[in-house]
Amino acid sequence: MRNEVSKAASLNAALPFGCPRSPFLFSFLFFLLLASPVFPLSFFDAGAPEELAASIEQAMSDDQALAQVFMLGWVGSEPSSQIMDWIHDRNVGGVKIFGWNTENTLRLARTIGVYQKASLEGQFKIPLLVATDQEGGWIRHVKGGTSETPGNMAIGASGYPRDAYLAGYYIGRELAILGINMNFAPTVDLFTNRYSELIGPRAFSSNPVNVGILGLAFMKGQQAAGIISTAKHYPGHGDTDLDSHGVLPVIDVSFETLWDRELIPYRMLIAEGLPAMMSGHLSFPKIKATVGAQSADAPASLSSWFLTDLLRNQMGFNGLVITDDLMMNGATLWAGSISRAAKQALVAGNDIILFSKTLNLYDPLWTYLSNAMKEEPGFRQRVREAARRTLELKIRNLRDNQKVPFVPDLLKVETELNDPEGSLFFLNLAARSVTIVKPAPSETATGIFPLKPENAGRVLLAGQFTDFFRAGRVAFPGASSYWYSTSVGIDEMLSHASRADTIIFCLSDSSDIRVLRRLQPLRKKVIVLSVLSPVHLESVPWVDGAVAVYSYAPESFAAGFSAIIGRINAGGRLPYK
Repeated sequence: MRNEVSKAASLNAALPFGCPRSPFLFSFLFFLLLASPVFPLSFFDAGAPEELAASIEQAMSDDQALAQVFMLGWVGSEPSSQIMDWIHDRNVGGVKIFGWNTENTLRLARTIGVYQKASLEGQFKIPLLVATDQEGGWIRHVKGGTSETPGNMAIGASGYPRDAYLAGYYIGRELAILGINMNFAPTVDLFTNRYSELIGPRAFSSNPVNVGILGLAFMKGQQAAGIISTAKHYPGHGDTDLDSHGVLPVIDVSFETLWDRELIPYRMLIAEGLPAMMSGHLSFPKIKATVGAQSADAPASLSSWFLTDLLRNQMGFNGLVITDDLMMNGATLWAGSISRAAKQALVAGNDIILFSKTLNLYDPLWTYLSNAMKEEPGFRQRVREAARRTLELKIRNLRDNQKVPFVPDLLKVETELNDPEGSLFFLNLAARSVTIVKPAPSETATGIFPLKPENAGRVLLAGQFTDFFRAGRVAFPGASSYWYSTSVGIDEMLSHASRADTIIFCLSDSSDIRVLRRLQPLRKKVIVLSVLSPVHLESVPWVDGAVAVYSYAPESFAAGFSAIIGRINAGGRLPYK
């Protein structure tokens, strides 16, 4: 107000000599000044992204800046009233879509449109980051009408970067139709710990350069579809069989090993303009003790050495850093509370803090961070820096991007989501990736493959997936089938197996191994169709034949049985040593 008064006084003083300078005239000029049109800053204003982001951030209140660094999940498939409160009252930065939101993709698209409309009505007209985990294969949070795909390890088995590019493109195109503009993919964790059931077939390969090449191609494919890629889980989740949802995994490797192994894919993607990265709740005590960093047992996601010193200063990353879910025990148990974990995440260098559930508007966590901004100038500056970086990423990727609509076209969702072109690609990828694991290429031919229906005798299909039986009965029309679980039905399955000549068994994880071993004493011909990670085959060397397909997508089962009966040549290679 003081500035407005001084401006009006200046105008009054500048009147030509002889004009009246009455209090009425002063009041009139002051009224005109206040009534003159004001043009507030908008996300859609012209200007360089970094300059516009800085201008909007400077015009924001502290609470508005803080809200920009929050990304929240919600429960249910309809628009959440709590999320709407965060959008209307705070202009929250983003929302995260989980599997529990997505069985009905039309409803999901409608919900995204409601959220974005509300966000675009805010003071600065800033859209939301709308993110999900759609890696392909096993990890597919957006279900409903989206494609089930062979996944990353299948791409590694095919060995073609173009397969990675097109997988990223077709997955990205489906997300774009739904209004989802950010994907937490590619996963560039290495297949280092072969018995990790958390990573497993989510990895492209155990070879870091191959992972970098395929991850980069996947990123470029998503970029062509208009999707913001987010590589994960920095600095590498592949060398542990522990899950940071429940505990903090400790990875006991040297910095030299990490630099020359897990960090190679990240270094390759950073060099090509990776826009975002997810930090993992992973502890590397040997590294931090070696370099003299404080809190050597801290998760990398809460470590300023990993996120600022190494990632930004040494590796040159200037994109957005997003935490893995801060409601995971890997973060909160070490920090002592979710509020402390959130604050330390921002201090360490994360730009967005992710929560799988919606917090209350005045949750203690929010109050704790808001008060810290008021009381700690350094923390306030860090939050505002994070908000500015978040705004810049949005301006660069969302403002002129017509590929991802803010409000999805529901007709396109109904008619274009799962298109024939993409389906054909994923079927061909499944066929290219099928791998004959036994007999190995170096072994003398045993005559197992191709296994023709007329030579197989009585066939029993044993497994736990409907699509396995569906594809198996096409390949072996006269086969009998038995669905079992690892806790019930095993004795009855063995009774059926004793009357068969050939048993085709679907193996998905370590729990299936115990069931598979029960077949050995029957001395029947046993063929294994392995989905997910094929390393479990190493513990059953007595089986007569084994084929790996890396996924339980329908296309993968169809390709696997086609290889078993000799309809296609299995050209895939195990992407690990």
